[in-house]
Parts: sequence; structure tokens; C-alpha cells
Amino acid sequence: MPTDPEAPEYWYCIKHSRVEGHDGCPNKDRLGPYDTEAEASRALETAAERTEAWDHDPRWNDDELED
Repeated sequence: MPTDPEAPEYWYCIKHSRVEGHDGCPNKDRLGPYDTEAEASRALETAAERTEAWDHDPRWNDDELED
């Protein structure tokens, strides 16, 4: 996620399946922001990897907590 307010931002539009800049589709239709165009292009893969990790993290998954 960008930390410099002057740095360019890159977003992945899930509606159009493409990387966009700041002035793209509404935020409800995209993931980001990302620091680089390459990171934005991997947005769906990154989301899937994070979901997989969270699915197996007992802090986020009550099914894996022991009584």
C-alpha cells in the first residue's frame, strides 16, 4: 500500500480485469491501492493467497479453535 501521498497508485479493476491508475473505476469495483503496476496485476492471486492463509489461521477461523 502506498505510503507517499505523491507516489502513483495502482489498482486492479475486478469489473474490467485490468490494472488502473488513480482515476479509474469506483473503488467498489477494484482492489488496492498497490505501490506498483506489477503488484496490482497480481491482486486476485494475492487475495486468494491471503484468504487461504486466513482460512487456516485459528485466530480467524473458529472451526480450528480448540475448546
